[in-house]
Amino acid sequence: MTNTERVAYIRGLTEGLELDADKKEVKVINAIIDLLDDMALTLADMEANQEELADQLDAVDEDLGTLEDDFYGDEDDDEDYDADEDDDECYYEVTCPACAETLCLSEDIINDGHIDCPNCGENLEFDLDDLVEEDEDADHAGCGCGHHHHVH
Repeated sequence: MTNTERVAYIRGLTEGLELDADKKEVKVINAIIDLLDDMALTLADMEANQEELADQLDAVDEDLGTLEDDFYGDEDDDEDYDADEDDDECYYEVTCPACAETLCLSEDIINDGHIDCPNCGENLEFDLDDLVEEDEDADHAGCGCGHHHHVH
């Protein structure tokens, strides 16, 4: 039973009592029922608006997912990936401390020293002076580009 149906039920019960509408206490009861009715209708409108917003947000999320797939490509689709295509680029995964979104950044962006998180706008700064490569001939950790370099 919805809130509006419950208020209608209470109104019916009250009318069934056949109270004298001119008495002060009956006027108070009727005013309370009218207020409950208005509140129930307002709440029903808010719930409908919230549902509509949730549907719109789902549609935007779906559209964003499609855009991400188009822009970043399908990460599970390794068949179409040409390893020679990105030989000059080394990519790093960075997790934004503000929103916990994982970003895939090129070496150029890392070398710039900073980037605004595309998810939340947080300015992320990178200090390459703190990085020390244990094995000078090791591949880039986790980037899979196959190049060897030293981080200074």
